[in-house]
Amino acid sequence: MNADRQSELNALRPDLLRFARLQLRDAGAAEDAVQETLLAALSGGGNFESRSSYKTWLIAILRNKIVDIIRSQSREVLASSLAGDEDGDDALAETLFEPNGHWTVEARPGRWADPDASFEQQQFWRVFEACLDHLPAKTARVFMMREILGLETGEICKETGISTSNCWVVLHRARMSLRRCLETTWFAGDARC
Repeated sequence: MNADRQSELNALRPDLLRFARLQLRDAGAAEDAVQETLLAALSGGGNFESRSSYKTWLIAILRNKIVDIIRSQSREVLASSLAGDEDGDDALAETLFEPNGHWTVEARPGRWADPDASFEQQQFWRVFEACLDHLPAKTARVFMMREILGLETGEICKETGISTSNCWVVLHRARMSLRRCLETTWFAGDARC
């Protein structure tokens, strides 16, 4: 392995660990998943075809490792994994919606100029990650399990110990929070969360 590739792996390791910790909620398991990912990258480095960034390739490997770990642990249900998360979400819902369920005037979503163009920009993904970091940890975990890891609702419910309807509520709240953050920080031209 050349020194440049080793340096790149060292630079990406904190991002991989943060991603794994958010999903696995266990520092030891996260460390193991990242180590397995790095070993797979080192042993399969010839498989990297430069169709995506090296980071994207590593995250895809890590994603598969995390899904394998979650599925192997699926026999254990953690009933308390989302306890207490609703308090912040209820306050958020009160600021976004009228009692009749319609948007408040201030919170009504605006039109996004060109979302597809934003997805191509590295800065957009940094802002998105900052917005994701501002979600309650358990809400972010459910969102990442569904949207990033691609787990089915049943798998998420089994892993987190929540009902299907609660899962959909958590996902809705996560999407609404992310949308609001992106509207005020990215699409309004301000790069802060």
